[in-house]
Amino acid sequence: MIRTVSVFGGGAPRDGQPAYQQAYALGRLLAEAGYTVMTGGYAGTMEAVSRGAKEGGAHVIGVTVGMFERAGHRPNPYLDEVVHYEDLSARLLHVVKRAGAVIALPGGIGTLSEVALTWSLLQTREVEPMPFILLGQH
Repeated sequence: MIRTVSVFGGGAPRDGQPAYQQAYALGRLLAEAGYTVMTGGYAGTMEAVSRGAKEGGAHVIGVTVGMFERAGHRPNPYLDEVVHYEDLSARLLHVVKRAGAVIALPGGIGTLSEVALTWSLLQTREVEPMPFILLGQH
């Protein structure tokens, strides 16, 4: 049974923008369906999904990385748990290998990296088969 859903997405959307609102709604729906939600833990759609999930009653996990925090990024305030890595590749592996399903929202190069890694690990069977959903125009 799927217990944790990882959601990938960009850091640019802000509250009030359509991409943020859609990500918030996704987080809320996942919470109402009983899932734990895991994101990259920062701003944009990661924050929106975390916020929607938290306000919907889900346990929310943010997986953070040292290079972003050294650049001034801070985890969003809607996280119940923070898993921190100094290494970006370890962070990427965590959000894929610790999920029972993956949903990717539109984003930038980081989201593309997460999508490519997920697809590769699924294709090479390094992870168990799981739902892998791309939402929106990528």
